[in-house]
Amino acid sequence: MRLSDGKRIWAALGGIAAALLLAMAGPAAAQGMVGAPTSWGMGLQESGGSIKDAISSFNSLVFWIIVAITIFVFVLLAYCVWRFRAEVNPTPSTTSHNTLLEVAWTVVPVLILIVIAIPSFRLIYYQDRTPNADLTISVQGRQWYWNYTYPDHGNFTFDSYPLQEDQLPAGQRHLFRLAVDNELVIPVGANIRVLTTGRDVIHSFFVPALGVQKYTIPGRSLETWMRADREGVFYGQCNQICGTNHWFMPIAVRAVSREDFDKWVAEARTRFARADEPGTPALAAAPAQADTVQIAEARR
Repeated sequence: MRLSDGKRIWAALGGIAAALLLAMAGPAAAQGMVGAPTSWGMGLQESGGSIKDAISSFNSLVFWIIVAITIFVFVLLAYCVWRFRAEVNPTPSTTSHNTLLEVAWTVVPVLILIVIAIPSFRLIYYQDRTPNADLTISVQGRQWYWNYTYPDHGNFTFDSYPLQEDQLPAGQRHLFRLAVDNELVIPVGANIRVLTTGRDVIHSFFVPALGVQKYTIPGRSLETWMRADREGVFYGQCNQICGTNHWFMPIAVRAVSREDFDKWVAEARTRFARADEPGTPALAAAPAQADTVQIAEARR
């Protein structure tokens, strides 16, 4: 049995829709326990905490509102083109005002904006800060790496640099420009207060899977928070253009159990013990040969 042209069109549209749904679902399934971007990913990264859950929920709400509006406008436009075409409507209407229509296209958009605004403001306040922080971490953006300090655990501090591709195991080469030598370690289920500042220019601390993004501005201290509800490594990057090696500022947040976190803190306090005013350390892993000289000169 041969399909008519109309059925073939609808079948093609159905196939495209199915492919899009699979593409959107694929990244989340492929990420597993790692909060990292995936090739050709179309949806948001898989959530690693309550903040990202709220962001994903709000994103879905706005997405389906936009879909409904798009379908309505398309259907209305198609109806007007068909219903008021010249062949069946040789004498066009001269109506210039319609009170009901004017009230409708004013009130309905206002109601839609209210539906969007209420959860939007709730999300903004929820992301802002946590009143019950279990742990405080200071994040400082530098050209071009990150510095982390744990004031609640002896005030030890360390730097985090990107790893070169040849420093990664064969099965993790896809994490090039995301993996770092010293990860930011946090306990699962803890509310982490994050205080950000910058040393040179504006950077941005951005970890999509945890729903956290905050600028690091020289001379200012900004506050936000994050929480990981499952163990794993969640990757991010500086998303504020900050200079030549902006794209070599990856972030890796490792969420572990409370017991493993306490063990890591005990080891880190010794490992990263140093003077209050340490000199800038040598580059742990140059991101690329072409940029090694630039980074070295910038740090002199």
